[in-house]
Amino acid sequence: MAAKTFSGGVQVPHYKELTEHLPIREGPRPTEVVIPLSQHTGAPCEPTVRRGERVLVGQKVGDSEAFVSAPVHASVSGKVVAIEPRPHPLGGEVLAVVIESDGEFAVHPEVKPLGPLEELSPEQIKRMLRESGMVGLGGAAFPTAVKVSPPEGKHIDVFLLNGAECEPYLTADHRLMVEHPEDVVLGMRALMKALGVGRGIVCVEDNKPDAIEAMKKATMPHSELEVAVCRTKYPQGSEKQLIKAVLGREVPPPPGLPLDVGVVVNNVGTAWAVARALTTGLPLVERVITVTGPCVAQPANLLVRIGTPFSSVVDFCGGFASAPAKIIMGGPMMGVAQRGLEVPVIKGTSGLLLLPEEDALAQQPQPCIRCGRCVEACPMGLLPLLLAAYAEQGRFEEAESLRALNCMECGSCSYICPARRPLVHAIRVAKADIMARLRARRK
Repeated sequence: MAAKTFSGGVQVPHYKELTEHLPIREGPRPTEVVIPLSQHTGAPCEPTVRRGERVLVGQKVGDSEAFVSAPVHASVSGKVVAIEPRPHPLGGEVLAVVIESDGEFAVHPEVKPLGPLEELSPEQIKRMLRESGMVGLGGAAFPTAVKVSPPEGKHIDVFLLNGAECEPYLTADHRLMVEHPEDVVLGMRALMKALGVGRGIVCVEDNKPDAIEAMKKATMPHSELEVAVCRTKYPQGSEKQLIKAVLGREVPPPPGLPLDVGVVVNNVGTAWAVARALTTGLPLVERVITVTGPCVAQPANLLVRIGTPFSSVVDFCGGFASAPAKIIMGGPMMGVAQRGLEVPVIKGTSGLLLLPEEDALAQQPQPCIRCGRCVEACPMGLLPLLLAAYAEQGRFEEAESLRALNCMECGSCSYICPARRPLVHAIRVAKADIMARLRARRK
């Protein structure tokens, strides 16, 4: 059977050979963690602990009464030494709980396994997802409890488990599928039970044959599950592109969501974390990340505690093989460039990429030659060259009329452009202006 795919997108070098065959191992045991009170889409948390208080692993240190939010928990045991603004890997400073570890990593006594999945009701699972601070670990960090609670009237008939991991360099999800396929399936089934969905599909790109085989074997005992093999192409891991490739369904333009076509998509890492919460009772206090790039002495796939400084992670991997010119949280296409290593691992940290100058050097843009390659590559069917041109001229209303807000900033257009135009950067400027005007209208 032919591998499933979508229109648009680009073929990018994978660069996964540095870590794709390296087993996941436990990362550093930090002496201090910084737990930002905003690590998710939605309302930030308020601290639930005080400076000087002793906390245990799994203890809630921040929460919010807002529906779209997710609590945060201590990833080490020790003393709260500060509650103050700290640098955040997504930019700026965010209020954070700083915990000095006592080295014991003692777990809070209320952290207990929830029980067999068969004995749990959908509401119990949703409550667990909320209290454990579960969010999507593919990057967007949308609260999982909200995602499995669609509005009344939205019927969900298919659950997709996203194992595409199309970003170059990153291999954390790949290794989870190879090493922990049964746990991934357990978490998937728990999410499906919370939704009341009777069909689930694991979606894996065809450059991961060992993961495909492992997931086929793990899903075999469950008749409601299947595995779909997708053609390796960027950005196959995007929700809308995955739904189109596997199911042939078109998600409506913004504010349209996958649930509008009867689908919920979750990431492999999220499913694994859900299974861990079920079987151990531990909330989301650690996650698997890939630490890679030519400037890392010993690239690795690591299980890292939330709040661990990037510097500790790099030191654990042997430090720098050479001085990096660019540090990126995530992959090279949609990751976030960092000013340094002083920021912490957060729930949305899928990887840490260190690139040398020859790989990070920005090329001088040339005039657009109207070749149309960016139009062919755009997975959203947009006109990037015109959107960018309008943005550069400050003609944001024209950019809005060409559906600038539909751009998901995947970078396919900038990657394929022979003139090296900064198309995504320009479109981001247009989107920011459009969103500001929309907010002003609502007021």
